[in-house]
Amino acid sequence: MTRTLFIGDVHGCAEELDALLHTCGHRRGDRVVLVGDLVAKGPDSAGVVRRARERGFLAVRGNHDEHVLRWRAGKMPEGKKLKREHKQVLDTLEDEDWAYLESLPVHRHLPELNVRVVHGGLVPGVPLEEQKPELMLNLRSITPEGEPSKKMDAGVPWASLWKGPELVIFGHDALRGVQRHPYAVGLDSGCVYGRELTAYVLPEARFYSVKAKRAYMDLDGPP
Repeated sequence: MTRTLFIGDVHGCAEELDALLHTCGHRRGDRVVLVGDLVAKGPDSAGVVRRARERGFLAVRGNHDEHVLRWRAGKMPEGKKLKREHKQVLDTLEDEDWAYLESLPVHRHLPELNVRVVHGGLVPGVPLEEQKPELMLNLRSITPEGEPSKKMDAGVPWASLWKGPELVIFGHDALRGVQRHPYAVGLDSGCVYGRELTAYVLPEARFYSVKAKRAYMDLDGPP
């Protein structure tokens, strides 16, 4: 079976991505799947996207990837201000990088592993075809009333309620860090905030991580 490396939110941390691939023993024939948020906040978004497209990495679209794509397409609401970390992405990506980001699906199915990859999450009990793309990009919690929420402190992790049968591998939730649930694995360990970049490798079912070189942004609220 092909060795598959699932990697958490890189956020432009290209050097840490290289270090993690080395730590995982990445070799020819391995498959790499990024769980979204390739860009923004870190120092080298263009470098991350270039590595992904040139090396044939798979990925899903994250909320920050979606955000810069909307800005580039002129689809942001009137009056919305462009943040510095998103402007840096718009200023540095090349046409080939944009084409790669635009090609990314919101979720990706790897049937031979019984795995589905999504950036934010899936609402438990809702059929896949009825899942809302906005929540797939942004979901974090399920409220006590059973409602999906983008906020970490609004309830319990959606992944703790996910009953399978597919294993869902996701990112997006840096405040909670690495999550291990019976049918879901969360990989956002806050690299861009000075913590770690994390991978989960199948079929060996092993976690790997590397320390961030430094904190590129402060984690002072939901990222």
